[in-house]
Amino acid sequence: MELETKQLVMAVKAIAEEKNLPESVVQDAVEQALAAAWRRDYGDREQEVRSQININTGSVTVFVTKTVVDKVENEFLEISLADAKKIQKDVKIDETVEESEEVHSFGRVAAQTAKQVILQRLREAEREIVMAEFEDKINTVVNGTVTRVEGRLVRLELNKAQGIMPSSEQIQGERYYPGQRLKVYLKDVERGYKGAQLVVSRGCPEFLEMLFRAEVPEMDSGAVEIKAIAREAGVRAKIAVSSTVQGVDPVGTFVGGHGTRVQAVMSEIGDQEKIDIVIWDKDDVKYITNALSPTEVTRVVIDDANKKAKVIVPEEQLSVAIGKSGQNVRLASKLTGFEIDIESNQEAKNAAKPVVEAPKIVGAANAPKLKKKSDLESSLLEAIEEHGQE
Repeated sequence: MELETKQLVMAVKAIAEEKNLPESVVQDAVEQALAAAWRRDYGDREQEVRSQININTGSVTVFVTKTVVDKVENEFLEISLADAKKIQKDVKIDETVEESEEVHSFGRVAAQTAKQVILQRLREAEREIVMAEFEDKINTVVNGTVTRVEGRLVRLELNKAQGIMPSSEQIQGERYYPGQRLKVYLKDVERGYKGAQLVVSRGCPEFLEMLFRAEVPEMDSGAVEIKAIAREAGVRAKIAVSSTVQGVDPVGTFVGGHGTRVQAVMSEIGDQEKIDIVIWDKDDVKYITNALSPTEVTRVVIDDANKKAKVIVPEEQLSVAIGKSGQNVRLASKLTGFEIDIESNQEAKNAAKPVVEAPKIVGAANAPKLKKKSDLESSLLEAIEEHGQE
């Protein structure tokens, strides 16, 4: 099977249309492939070769770079000065020239090489163009369709591009299956040895923020804003919100009438994930108190230097403050940036009591030994008799 160059040149436009790629990109891929094929059939793997296609005539010209020398030892890499001057009159020894040759066909092995190179280059070009299209969509929510579930890795199709969702970016307890349509947060475009790929997430805090942004138009106007989010996807999330307009209730704005806005978000991420919306405050004590909602807080002691806070709560509120598996206090710590330690009123009182030390006996080494019980009784009777005589 030989490769006719005219047929390939005619196919450039067809390939460009089929792959939805610029004609110049396809032509470049084909030229690289033909250079590799020529090196395989007629040249040496060490040669520097490029090819050029004439779209109008269908001809292919190969250019081989050679070094000008006095005596040619390797005809693939070197050229004599006399022959070099036929190509470039003012060339000198140790300079390079390009020797050209028109090619009409290649052998079976070279044709296979060309085919592999073309497919590889087209795949890379296609991927790069798609990635360039998605680069301006990073940090936004896009729609995707699950194509494959490989263990704990989910692969999705995002408008002709392929995305991956690692287990760390998934919502805990959520099940995925081929054909499932999902909203995902486009986190990054990673470029590796296999080319670029889109990394998407449903478990990150930013996904939650973008979902609220779609439901709360007041965020776009700047009337309300999200200050911080702490999230354990699929279980619980805490969101600190504030208002820049006097009289606007930030929590009520995010919850919506009859809870419609927060319900719309929960319907996307799953009802199993509880969302606490609290008011952000520049005062750390108030902020920490709000973050531990719905806990009733008695007192907060701040250690600014170490970013630590001791929170005192009523005895009956201790389990609520800590939460299941420490979840409530852990999320409140992430939200506020303080390492929070919870104590009950009783624990705080016990810790505040001074420690009473046992009195030390001076000269204990010379003190008389304790008497036996019978000796103690005799001494007591003697003391009573002496008191009676007085």
